[in-house]
Amino acid sequence: MQKITLLDRWFPHPFVSFMVFLSWLMLSGSVELSTLFLATLLAIIIPRLVRPFIARTPHIHWVPAIKLFFVVFWDIVISNFRVARMVLGPIDHLQPKWYRVPLETEHEEVNTLLAMIITTTPGTVSAGIDQERGDILVHALSSDNAELDIQEIKNRYETPLLEIFNVKPMQGVEQ
Repeated sequence: MQKITLLDRWFPHPFVSFMVFLSWLMLSGSVELSTLFLATLLAIIIPRLVRPFIARTPHIHWVPAIKLFFVVFWDIVISNFRVARMVLGPIDHLQPKWYRVPLETEHEEVNTLLAMIITTTPGTVSAGIDQERGDILVHALSSDNAELDIQEIKNRYETPLLEIFNVKPMQGVEQ
């Protein structure tokens, strides 16, 4: 039985506490004493209330996670401009495609986050994870080369996710 410290009791999920604190400050647009107090109070109460729902927090490597955040953020910004240009331009130039991105692992968090990243990047939508086939079905608004798109998804998103969660690719699956 693992001993629960006072700090663990007050902050069961320190990252969630930090995000709640930071979010409250950003939403309020103030750093007055009363705002700081309320942000701290919320940072203590909310993670304690949601503790049963996020009890299993995986260990992650933060440096690659932060790098991936900025890669995804950059891709979202650039993709918005590309999609706007495509949609506002001649529609007959669009080449919508469905393709399957083979997964390197059965790791639930890696595959779910990969699908979420694909969906949040404008121009692509993940339609679903097929665990039996071991792939994600993706719809691209316009694609000249599906194989190139698949390799870009794997290299830019999946490989860093594997590193973040310290997951080894399945045997027999090529990167």
